[in-house]
Order: sequence, then C-alpha cells, then structure tokens
Amino acid sequence: MSATSELSYLTKLTALHEKLGLAASLLNDAKLGLCKQPLCVEAQSLVSVGDDVFGRPQRLAPAAAQAWMQIQNEARKQGVTLQLVSAYRSIDYQAEIIARKLSAGEALSDILKVSAAPGFSEHHTGNAVDVTTEGVDVLEEAFDETECFRWLLAYAGKFGFVLTYPRDNPFGIAYEPWHWCYRPGSV
Repeated sequence: MSATSELSYLTKLTALHEKLGLAASLLNDAKLGLCKQPLCVEAQSLVSVGDDVFGRPQRLAPAAAQAWMQIQNEARKQGVTLQLVSAYRSIDYQAEIIARKLSAGEALSDILKVSAAPGFSEHHTGNAVDVTTEGVDVLEEAFDETECFRWLLAYAGKFGFVLTYPRDNPFGIAYEPWHWCYRPGSV
C-alpha cells in the first residue's frame, strides 16, 4: 500500500471510528504495535466463491479463494459438508454491523468482544471465512461439537487456513470456532 493510500485508508478509518464512538487512540496504538489485534488492509482484488448459506454472493482474495475451493472439495470427498457463512467484508460493512448492534442497545465494549473494529477484521483482507455445516446454527460455539470442526482442526492447515480465535486467544475476541483465515506459511 502506498503512503498516500495508507493515509487515505487511515483517514477513512478515523472517521468511521469517530462515528461509532471508538477510542481515538485505537489507530495510533495499532501503528505502534500496541493493539491486541493487527490493522487489516482491505483486499484490492477479489474473486467470487459462490453464495453463502443465506444466498448472498461472497468473494475472497484470489489465493484464498483457490484454497477455499480446494478445502471445500477435499471436505466433500471425505463426506464433510463445509458451508460458507461469510467471507470478504469491507470496512464500511464492518462499521454497519457495529452501528446496528449499538442501535439495538448493545454496549460497545461487549460488541468489540465479538466484532472487530473497522480496520481490524481479517474479513477486510479477503482471506477470512466464517463456516458452518448442516445441523448447527451459524456462528454458534456448538459448531465446535461437529464432525466438520474436528475435520477442520485436522486438515485446514494443509490448505493454509488457521483458527484465529481459539479459546483464550491473545486478541481478546470471544472464541469463534467458525472463523478461519488463510495464512499460508504460518501453519
């Protein structure tokens, strides 16, 4: 990202954070490496990976999309149903999610335990997927009781995917057994 693009991105994030009532120090802390979560830059190139379980079109960064298709195919071959709940999410959409929760009366501190602030969601990178399988409610901890989750623990790393938010993760985000991020080389 060029210096001009980075400045533009940070300016946009600052405005979104201000609108949501997030601490002004959040971005400065991130630049200094003092944040629990790293700043995530929005993907510049995205490709379709089909619809999610709700029938909404989803996109991922090209390499993540290829890995997603491969892991889905391998799961299918082994009799495991791996379904997409969500993939790429823009910083604007992330802000909308938080704004909706605030409007519903949720406390910002509670929201940030389950939803990253705009600029801090791995979904912005186009490398993160939220997944589910048949017979379980989406985005629920009960996903970790499924054969699909056990399969992901055993095989996801072979395709470059890691579980970002295990129990007691260093980011302070609630346990999310459904959230996997494509990070080849870190597995």
